[in-house]
Amino acid sequence: MSMFDEDRLQRKALHEIGQDLSLLSVDELKARIELLKSEIVRLEAEASAKGASRAAADSLFKR
Repeated sequence: MSMFDEDRLQRKALHEIGQDLSLLSVDELKARIELLKSEIVRLEAEASAKGASRAAADSLFKR
């Protein structure tokens, strides 16, 4: 295992789906909401790009 793999394993996630939120402050909750919103935008952009690539490939190999 390389040094980079170890860093990736040791890094704790800023937010885990389903975790207990009762101990977080309002500011912490708002920060996590912004983090998740930006992640949604990133995921949607990647899905859109992959959809466009798929459509291009489908049109190229159209039967």
